[in-house]
Amino acid sequence: MQIGPYTLANNVFAAPMAGVTDRPFRQLCRAFGAGYAVSEMVTSRKDLWNSLKTSRRANHEGEPGPVAVQIAGTDAEMMAEAAAYNVARGAQIIDINMGCPAKKVCNKWAGSALMQDEPLALAIAQAVVAACTPHGVPVTLKMRTGWSAEHRNAVALARAFESAGVQMLTVHGRTREQGYRGEAEYETIAAVKASVRIPVVANGDVTSPRKAREVLERTGADAVMVGRAAQGRPWIFREIVHFLQAGTELAPPLVVEVQRALLSHLEDHYALYGEFTGVRSARKHIGWYVRTLPGGEAFRAEMNTVEDSRTQLAAVDRFFEGLASRMDRLPAAADARTEELAENVNE
Repeated sequence: MQIGPYTLANNVFAAPMAGVTDRPFRQLCRAFGAGYAVSEMVTSRKDLWNSLKTSRRANHEGEPGPVAVQIAGTDAEMMAEAAAYNVARGAQIIDINMGCPAKKVCNKWAGSALMQDEPLALAIAQAVVAACTPHGVPVTLKMRTGWSAEHRNAVALARAFESAGVQMLTVHGRTREQGYRGEAEYETIAAVKASVRIPVVANGDVTSPRKAREVLERTGADAVMVGRAAQGRPWIFREIVHFLQAGTELAPPLVVEVQRALLSHLEDHYALYGEFTGVRSARKHIGWYVRTLPGGEAFRAEMNTVEDSRTQLAAVDRFFEGLASRMDRLPAAADARTEELAENVNE
């Protein structure tokens, strides 16, 4: 896979998810085999650039390249300025958010709401490309199949975005109206792939190695993007990469490996967010790791009462020590439906 001047390690990507894919989580996904990972969306509003929330989202310290930053907004000029701002702070690829279905985003006509206004969507793509091209920074874009079942306009927009200079498109196989309900459909992604020459990434319900292969075969896409299935299961990337390359499934990870990975993830998480916020925002990650494990639900409830990082770390360590005394490897993951995975975390 190639994006501009960057050659990616493989074609299995980590999706941008607000409140999840911060720098520690992206680095974890990359360590477990993701060939590419995109940041949480960064606002195009200048008045929020110096906020603590945005500064954390724009933190790329120690992150392996290429560093991809997703920007969100509704004004072409502001989006161009946001692109330049993030490029100056280390972004090597800029991704435009036209895929987020969350109400707080779409109510401001950002995210997938932009698909209702094709001239504005195109103007934003053109402005961002114009801002990035002098710096040699490629622009990518993530969108849905359309606003509603009656208005699937991904193919028309894909052609327009390609003409504007966008170098890769990711398509989530649902409309904005669907949110994350129902099953993703891949016919529209296949139609997008057939209509453009630039790489196309298929997203939506990629929950297992076999499903990843099926999606690639059904869409003809160049890559797959994994979102909620990676929450608490970042090793899914190496499982998919191995299956696509070798045709065989890897054994589940060793309990001690997951223990080390989670403890390291928590340390990085605390370092980014600080003690108070870090402990509280780490609870969801811990819950995702343990939700299908023996005693996981009770442990998750216990974690919601812990308020300091040392106690949280020690409790996680003890939980996995106890698990390792009973089993060498995690139980095999079920090929769960997307809506049975995690709650919608997009903001």
